[in-house]
Amino acid sequence: MGSGPEQALEKLFALAAVTHQYMEQGMAARGLTRARASVLWNLHLRGPMTQRALAEAIEVTPRNVTGLVDALEADGFVARGPHPGDRRATLVALTDSGAETMGGLRGEYDQGAVRLFDGLTASELAGFVTTADHLIERLAQENC
Repeated sequence: MGSGPEQALEKLFALAAVTHQYMEQGMAARGLTRARASVLWNLHLRGPMTQRALAEAIEVTPRNVTGLVDALEADGFVARGPHPGDRRATLVALTDSGAETMGGLRGEYDQGAVRLFDGLTASELAGFVTTADHLIERLAQENC
């Protein structure tokens, strides 16, 4: 088997499928869907946010984010509270349980990165990142 663009695309699709399955298993073990995990990940990285900001961050409608936040709140991962600078707005924040869950996911993420890329040189990693950036940019142009 050669190493032309067709074979590279086959490997990319295989990598995407395996990566998707790997991520889904980690989320499912915590009772999370990809959409709910996206909300939690954004809150973990950025801190408390309005629902409008969350909707923009995860690229869903405000109505959709309301349903996600409702479910996450019912499961104890997030809580709604008053916005300190705008009494009309509500902030969504991680609860202690949500923060603990995201800390665990972050730890697994970091450990997974070390395991997956173990044995590659700094140069190989840099080449991988450059290639991934190129592909992401090309795909973004295709979807415009």
